[in-house]
Amino acid sequence: MQFTRPLAKLIEQFQKFPGVGPKSAQRMAFHMLSLSPEEVNIFADTILEAKEKVRHCSQCFNLSELDPCEICTNAKRDRKLICVVADTRDVIALERTGEYKGLYHVLTGLISPLEGRGPEQLSVKELLGRIGEEDVHEIILAINPTIEGDATVLYLSHLLKPVGITMTRIAFGLPVGSDLEYADDVTLARALEGRREI
Repeated sequence: MQFTRPLAKLIEQFQKFPGVGPKSAQRMAFHMLSLSPEEVNIFADTILEAKEKVRHCSQCFNLSELDPCEICTNAKRDRKLICVVADTRDVIALERTGEYKGLYHVLTGLISPLEGRGPEQLSVKELLGRIGEEDVHEIILAINPTIEGDATVLYLSHLLKPVGITMTRIAFGLPVGSDLEYADDVTLARALEGRREI
């Protein structure tokens, strides 16, 4: 079935979102059309306001309306710890745990030669600047164990080792409640590597 042009364009725009296929895009478009004009205006204004006001923090590159961001200006945070992550979604995930009390540094991506993204496209230079200026004792690399993630970790470890700061990487392994027999080989290997004394 062919949709009328304005509806087809709306569906096409929703399909540009990551993980949204044609069916989900259609559901979103039909939902949007079912809203009142006031609700649609509020939605559109919210998008425009977020796009206008949300920026990268000049210190850690987290997304925030404030610069420096709320985390960088929080006096209760441990300034001797910097957790390096790929993007803001990782900051949100780590903050949800309530366990980490240090600062962050968002790389704004990972090294990916296939996508033409090298270290110069990331906020690596700024990370080195922070380490030189602040009294940092440990860098925690909280980067996904993917090909791009491992390449980024390798690059950062070569770059930061001469500085003499403790560097750690978060452990990866089995999710809580899972069975060993169903885990894949890589997950099991990482669980063994990340083991700790009890």
